[in-house]
Amino acid sequence: MLAQYIAKHKTPFDAYMMSLIEGEAIPNQLKESMLYSLSVGGKRLRPILLFAVLDTLGLEATRGYQIASALEMIHTYSLIHDDLPAMDDDDLRRGKPTNHKVFGEATAILAGDSLLTHAFKVICSDEGLSLQQRLALVSMLSMAAGPMGMVAGQMLDMEAETKPITLEQLKQIHVNKTGRLIEFSIVAAAIIAQASEETIQLLRQFAGHVGLAFQIKDDILDVEGNGELIGKDVGSDLENGKSTYVSLTSLDEAKVMLNEEIEAALAILEELPYETSLLAAITDYVKERQA
Repeated sequence: MLAQYIAKHKTPFDAYMMSLIEGEAIPNQLKESMLYSLSVGGKRLRPILLFAVLDTLGLEATRGYQIASALEMIHTYSLIHDDLPAMDDDDLRRGKPTNHKVFGEATAILAGDSLLTHAFKVICSDEGLSLQQRLALVSMLSMAAGPMGMVAGQMLDMEAETKPITLEQLKQIHVNKTGRLIEFSIVAAAIIAQASEETIQLLRQFAGHVGLAFQIKDDILDVEGNGELIGKDVGSDLENGKSTYVSLTSLDEAKVMLNEEIEAALAILEELPYETSLLAAITDYVKERQA
């Protein structure tokens, strides 16, 4: 079911998202750089979560294409900057040369800046939403992506490279670095659908468990995954001395923690007064994925 759902939306969503940049008067080199990183693709987990919540709440998934595009632009900007020599200094992203290796560091920085700022223009121009909804989404996304969200997580992650940290500190890093945008994808759909406050709070709790499970699974794959599938050498995090759920506990304990987060997420879905099989399938995918 999930594979069919992803296949149904991935190609039309990608085309829609690209059109939001292709039709703009942007200098050619800059536009090519922006589109290059967006087109590399990836799992599109965040957009798929947004679409699935919309479907669950009774709206067409296509209603979320514009907001999901803004979200994916911000996610992509973070990857471009994360790959730069001043940060992780990576040459490959999803099996292809990173943006700065193709276009140079200066253009890559500007492409990231452009995707970040263009994302808010995309939200503001969604005429299918009320002004109040657009304002709420802009405010929520700026919090999720900014210095109290994803950027904060990146800063804490950098600081953790030079000192030992606790499991609770590691959790806080990933709540911000990974979890905030996953939470946005889920709660944004509820705002679009004008869901009740009770439903929004349940979905927010669900997002917290899914986001943490996603990161724990990443740490497990670093130990026992397939390097070709995950896009990096297996064991690279441990070799580089990076704090992970596996390094701070054990592989078996990390798997227990993963199961706990998955079970907690599924339990919350049972509290929702909707048919949630699609969201349950995505939750299972987070646990079982191999990349």
